[in-house]
Amino acid sequence: MSALLKAENLELAYGEVAVCRGLSLEINEGEIVALIGANGAGKSTTLRAIAGQLRPRAGTIAFRGQDVTALPSHERAMLGIALVPEGRRVFPFLTTRENLELGGFKNRNDSAKVRRMIDGVFEMFPRLRERASQNAGTLSGGEQQMLALGRAMMSEPKLLCLDEPSLGLAPLVVRDIFRTIRTINDAGTSVLLVEQNARYAFETASRGYVLQTGTIIVSGPCAELARDERVREAYLGRAATREAVR
Repeated sequence: MSALLKAENLELAYGEVAVCRGLSLEINEGEIVALIGANGAGKSTTLRAIAGQLRPRAGTIAFRGQDVTALPSHERAMLGIALVPEGRRVFPFLTTRENLELGGFKNRNDSAKVRRMIDGVFEMFPRLRERASQNAGTLSGGEQQMLALGRAMMSEPKLLCLDEPSLGLAPLVVRDIFRTIRTINDAGTSVLLVEQNARYAFETASRGYVLQTGTIIVSGPCAELARDERVREAYLGRAATREAVR
């Protein structure tokens, strides 16, 4: 597999406050890669840097062989990087359909294609079709997460970055969301997944990175990470077994 995205020696900070140092990771074509860690470890900051919302203080980010370190977020979106932020952040006073139309900005001059793409999202999430004319702010948390995913997919991403997609959702909804993530990946979109629920992350991803206070302390295939004592005790619990993950 070839590297789709490669981040090397990133130093990320907010003002004078350093969040990540010496951070390196890569995502290959067709992969789902998990990034796990405790609250405040720097996971969301890393996603923001990859998506272009935060300029690294040092280090480089390459996407499909192109140095994108200095590119703003809208240019990275045009290249194929999409971010579904924590908390979903749909536009509450726009309808479900209007949110999706905004996600289809790349094809804004081809209204027929945008309509076809929206129909594709509705096939993926039938409930959104029923809510097409409903303001997004009135949707349930699960429906808003579906909408945030669908809106991101409207930009035809090569890399989909997901920040805590299970946050605040009921278990049944979470299972549906992760099933959809796997379906999106099967269709050819690579995924970088930040997820507090390590079991879901390891069940979904093939490889993972563990971030601790801004530094990656261990990485590798998820099956191996699940057997690492540091990971088991910190994120899976002492009673975790090898059968808990695939």
